[in-house]
Amino acid sequence: MRFEYGWARGTGSAAFIAGTLVSGQVVSAWGLPSIIVSHSALLSAAAGAAMLVPEHAPRPERLSAAAWHAPAGGVLELLRTRRFRLVMLISALVLGSHAMHDVFAVIRWRAAGITPSMASVLWSESVAAEVLVFFLIGPQLVKRLSPPGVMALAAVGGVLRWVAMALTTDVTILAMVQPLHGLTFAALHLACMRLIGAVVPHQLAATAQAMYAFGPAATTVLLTLASGSLYARLGAEAFLVMALLCASAALLTGRLRTVYSRPAEPGWRR
Repeated sequence: MRFEYGWARGTGSAAFIAGTLVSGQVVSAWGLPSIIVSHSALLSAAAGAAMLVPEHAPRPERLSAAAWHAPAGGVLELLRTRRFRLVMLISALVLGSHAMHDVFAVIRWRAAGITPSMASVLWSESVAAEVLVFFLIGPQLVKRLSPPGVMALAAVGGVLRWVAMALTTDVTILAMVQPLHGLTFAALHLACMRLIGAVVPHQLAATAQAMYAFGPAATTVLLTLASGSLYARLGAEAFLVMALLCASAALLTGRLRTVYSRPAEPGWRR
């Protein structure tokens, strides 16, 4: 059976759900100081488990010199690659649009009278959808629609999700749109990883993944800073700004339609 990247990423998301549920009970029973104790215990366990991971590095004689040493100008080479820039831009727009939700969703829900317990259910619903996509739906979805197609679907899902957040606090509607997180985060992430493998030379794959992680993270930081001002001026309508970002990303995916069918090596094209 072929290993899927989504399985590893989905396991982390599932652990997040379990940790959230357990930590709530722990804090209720032993108070806030239990957070420090539990974090210390879990990080110590993670360090111990990391020491047990076997090494499977390929033998040096089986690798070319280029595979061992990425070109010094690898970052600039990737930035000059139009298709990689598009992947970075689309992912930054869609993933960055989550900033408003992460900061103000619960604030908006509580102001509308939604109880903390219901808010936690809505939040957990989105993460559960993320796990489902990583484990089961995502790989087949990418295969059937192609990575650019899944990126377009994720962007459209973001438009629907943020428009709904802007227009209503009805619990039924919120419960219907929260699972779109499986598209706007998990499916988009899987599609981007597949595209990076298709448009980036092998020796620059690690550099490309690092840049891919940095781009949306930096965008999220900037949009988080901007979200405060937007929400203060526009209220819930600030979510429409995030919907516009996703709409822009959806339009950009059309430029990636023919990429995935072309291998990155040999004959890598920009």
